[in-house]
Amino acid sequence: MLTYQRAIIVAALASVVFASMVFAGCRDTKLGSVAQKDMPRQNATPAMAPITGAIRYLALGDSTGAGVGAREGGYVARLFKRIASDRSGSTLINLCVSGATTSDVLRGQLGRGIGAEPNLVTLGIGINDIGHGFAPEEFARNFDEILTRLKEGTRATIVVSNLPDISSAPRIPPSLRNEYQQRIIEFNGKLQEIASRHGVTVFDVFTITHAELSSHPEYFSADGFHPSDQGYELWAEQMWPTIARVMAPSRNGNNLC
Repeated sequence: MLTYQRAIIVAALASVVFASMVFAGCRDTKLGSVAQKDMPRQNATPAMAPITGAIRYLALGDSTGAGVGAREGGYVARLFKRIASDRSGSTLINLCVSGATTSDVLRGQLGRGIGAEPNLVTLGIGINDIGHGFAPEEFARNFDEILTRLKEGTRATIVVSNLPDISSAPRIPPSLRNEYQQRIIEFNGKLQEIASRHGVTVFDVFTITHAELSSHPEYFSADGFHPSDQGYELWAEQMWPTIARVMAPSRNGNNLC
């Protein structure tokens, strides 16, 4: 377990690096030092009726959804641009806040989000829980409650992102990297179990970022942590097929992979 002092060091870093690594979603990758048996596995897209008509897209999460570091919007805004071009009349409710934890989603985002009556929800949360020293069990309880309330309060299709492997980020102290990576793996195991139980789709960014993390410095913004516009655009491009699969094909076919 991370000590309190180590958690404080990681907190400032983890909350801002998350989004920058979620970019190579459709590429073939080779695993590095993490054993295959330890890697989180992507949840198969559950069988469900595709969404028809206008999309009411609710985004819950942290700075990765808020688009910190970009001039032209983050991955949520870019996914919505694709949605809107395919479905006229679609709307976006983006409640993501930089630095948010699962507790913050429960307290400050979920009630408003459910009240918006979405039919599509994306959830990207958890890396700040590690940074703030949450125990895996606390994260699991919160994550389970978020999905329970979404399933009970909406009829939305839900897509969650697991946690990326940001353990090799330059600003993570080398002495913490292995320990931090193992904590990410532990949290992702909890996330996968809960998502599978609730029957929601998991967009697996851990495997991607484990292979690609150190290869694309151009994805960082000027602050050295958050994604650049180029990075956010690549992220949206790679996440789009996951979103497209839960949307019914349109007449112009724009949402097809």
